[in-house]
Amino acid sequence: MSGRKVPEWLNDARTKWANTGADRPPFAHTPGPGQESVWDYPRPPALVADQREVVVGPPDTSPNAAALARTTSAIRICETASPPTFYLPPADVDFSQLVESGASASFCEWKGPARYWVLAAPAGDGAAGSDEIIAWDYPNPFEEYSAVAGYVSFYPGRIPCTVDGERVRPQPGGFYGGWITNEIVGPVKGEAGTGGW
Repeated sequence: MSGRKVPEWLNDARTKWANTGADRPPFAHTPGPGQESVWDYPRPPALVADQREVVVGPPDTSPNAAALARTTSAIRICETASPPTFYLPPADVDFSQLVESGASASFCEWKGPARYWVLAAPAGDGAAGSDEIIAWDYPNPFEEYSAVAGYVSFYPGRIPCTVDGERVRPQPGGFYGGWITNEIVGPVKGEAGTGGW
């Protein structure tokens, strides 16, 4: 699958990152057995296939509703200083529970422009859906990340997410969508004073 080409100005900006996963800084926590340090992840980020069962939803407020997504074919994007972000194949996402949001937009220097999703209103109850963004994807990413075109990731602080039954904790700060599980050690981007990471 092909994607959009990276403009030269962006390639130039990418070269200015100081932390690239080549050297773990002295303040990084040492991972134990079965753990990963976010400081060992590369920049540019790596795409890593993950066969563990990933389940998203239902919302805590509707525990009897169906899950929004369930897969054993996720792709983790692992980038220096950030917990991994799990992207789920579109075939394993129930888009009937989601509505595209035109309210926000962002641009990732690695993947390109994002598209955002909110919860749809429950069928037949006449209520409006939520306006809180819970998911995003990259419908036309830069060519090096074309493998995740249309794959969906969810904010674990806004919708319950589990990996092999473990409840995911959100990346600090509210903006980033990294998934923190017991295997991840940091410190991670998003905490106070980490804007330059």
